[in-house]
Amino acid sequence: MPCTATNKAARLSVAPMMDWTDRHCRFFHRQISGQALLYTEMVTAPALVRGGALHLLAHDPREHPVALQLGGSDPAELAQAARLGHEAGYPEINLNCGCPSDRVQSGSFGAVLMERPELVAEICAAMIAASPAEVTVKCRIGVDDQVPAEILPRFLAAIRDAGVRRVTIHARKAWLQGLSPKENRDIPPLDYPLVMAMKAKFPDMHISLNGGIDDLDSVIGLLDTGLDGVMVGRAAYHRPWDILAQADARVFGLAQPAQTRADVVANMLPYIEAQMTQGARLAQITRHMLGLFAGQPGARQWRRVLSENAHKPGAGPDLLEQALGAVAQAA
Repeated sequence: MPCTATNKAARLSVAPMMDWTDRHCRFFHRQISGQALLYTEMVTAPALVRGGALHLLAHDPREHPVALQLGGSDPAELAQAARLGHEAGYPEINLNCGCPSDRVQSGSFGAVLMERPELVAEICAAMIAASPAEVTVKCRIGVDDQVPAEILPRFLAAIRDAGVRRVTIHARKAWLQGLSPKENRDIPPLDYPLVMAMKAKFPDMHISLNGGIDDLDSVIGLLDTGLDGVMVGRAAYHRPWDILAQADARVFGLAQPAQTRADVVANMLPYIEAQMTQGARLAQITRHMLGLFAGQPGARQWRRVLSENAHKPGAGPDLLEQALGAVAQAA
């Protein structure tokens, strides 16, 4: 099993989430945990290879450990995209075999690839041959009428034989017909025991579990079962402090530097100023920070100050100081 920085960091990761885990979100999350593995939003191989949209690969080196997630279904194109991702500085390239959206299905990739394990194996082999970056896969336990206990081991065996040694399994089926992407995140039942059984069946693979994890205690409990990693999605976005603030100590066993939410805000200010100098708008960054005080006195005031004012002309980093003041008054 590869022993890489991302492999170690995958003990806890923040899921790739479209429209959410952009570079500003990742930089913000990195201020809370120095160790958790962060993922980009899915970037399609055609956008990079045919569209030349290399700006989608832009990121700050301080985001590391960070991985690039790619979407696509053409082995040659994905190989070229993986090479571009490596050249842009990503040490891990992850293949999306789990997204159930209509747009992804129309491109014959994402969760629909669960129906074609042999093609996924061909894709992974091509990506591995094209780039020294570690190639990983994120998948579902199956789609539509597939029997997960039958298809998942076949799928894992195929990608393992192609050279993949790390996989993240979203422990739900995806229903490509009849459920929306949002419903696919909640309605199909979770099957954690099946994912744990796959770890027993494939001990040479690093297996992370994704789906339905809502707090850090659950992360620890799942790791204690023998899983190699846990990936958290929406909870890490909406309540980043709850998931990430103690992660370096509790998940990675490192000394946890004492810091407050206000310290995180202070650490973001130079970044915000630099990004705005380069043309970013304040709201593009602060929209990812709205959940920083979730569950705390003043959380509503924090959200209101930022959401009502960050988009206004002339809004700048001082707005975050104003929002902190509103939190302090409410506490």
